[in-house]
Amino acid sequence: MTDYSRADVCAAAIADAFAEDGEIFASPMGMLPMLGVRLAKLTSNPDLVISDGESLFLAGVPPLFAKGDVVEGWIPFRKVFDVVAYGKRHVMMGATQVDQHGNQNISAIGDFAQPKRQLLGSRGAPGNTVNNRTSYWVPRHSPRVFVEQVDIVSGVGPARAAAAGPAAAKYNDIHRVVSNLGVFDLNGAGGTMRLRSVHPGVTVDGVVAATGFTLDIPAEVPTTREPTLEELVVIREVLDPKGLRFREVPEPTAQAAGASA
Repeated sequence: MTDYSRADVCAAAIADAFAEDGEIFASPMGMLPMLGVRLAKLTSNPDLVISDGESLFLAGVPPLFAKGDVVEGWIPFRKVFDVVAYGKRHVMMGATQVDQHGNQNISAIGDFAQPKRQLLGSRGAPGNTVNNRTSYWVPRHSPRVFVEQVDIVSGVGPARAAAAGPAAAKYNDIHRVVSNLGVFDLNGAGGTMRLRSVHPGVTVDGVVAATGFTLDIPAEVPTTREPTLEELVVIREVLDPKGLRFREVPEPTAQAAGASA
């Protein structure tokens, strides 16, 4: 067995979420999504279009947060809105809360009129989820994140998009949810969240215990695939030689691993 970390597994799982997209603008938000998208660009989907996350399309695939790569085009923030509305795009956002129907919250915790805690605000989540393929990355899977119903809907799940009418539902596509414990989609009964795989060292019971709603559990749940040797070389020597990924997904301690396994 090849030596790999939980962070490496997550990066490969994120790359798989983009593997079959073809020529599309990938918009990763956060360290692990950026790593996974760049891994996909260098392995499974060389047609992906990537940016530096600020204002430039990149011809190459630099390490995380590196500057000075070959510039292929210009995409200032105002141009991103054009792509959101009319272009081929797959965005991976974070989620402070996500529920069994694929609704996401990054706005606030508590009642809308008087929230207990203010977060980022909805930002681009509504437009992303009714215009482009959308996935979510959750680095710390817990019942506080995977909730039965989000406090405030920022990103729209398919049921709410359908209720809003055909204009919202046509392009709503909640593709994957990747956490530090497993991979999920919305192909469960009634369009609810389904467990696709558990990461190595994690069990189905561990995921269920860390989830605040009833997951759709298939009869057979596979283990998330291990990163290939090629992927590990790319991650460790090309994209993240400084090991920044471990800040977001540290290796589980023996106690934590036992709890999730």
